Amino acid sequence: MKPIEITDANFSKEVLEANVPVLIDFWAVWCGPCKMIAPVVEELAAEYQGKLKVGKLDVDNNPETSVKFGIRSIPTIMIFKGGKVVEQIIGAMPKRNLLDKLLPHMGVN
Repeated sequence: MKPIEITDANFSKEVLEANVPVLIDFWAVWCGPCKMIAPVVEELAAEYQGKLKVGKLDVDNNPETSVKFGIRSIPTIMIFKGGKVVEQIIGAMPKRNLLDKLLPHMGVN
């Protein structure tokens, strides 16, 4: 399964009202580090299907949500649980490091 496209219009429904933890990758087409982390985000979407919702939000096309969450540097990954931000990661990082931050919010060690 691929990450879903998150927009200003569907953010509330897809992220804030989700019944599973949600990982959002704030990115842009022109961002080199965003391209580096994209395959990791796609792997997580496939590996944790049903336990985690994974989405990508293009900051250039969705300024309202980007401003609301204070996105100043990309890639920024935010993990939401129960409609609230529980983790924020700025910059590209290896999958293992991302999992170390993500898994506790999914009840996995």
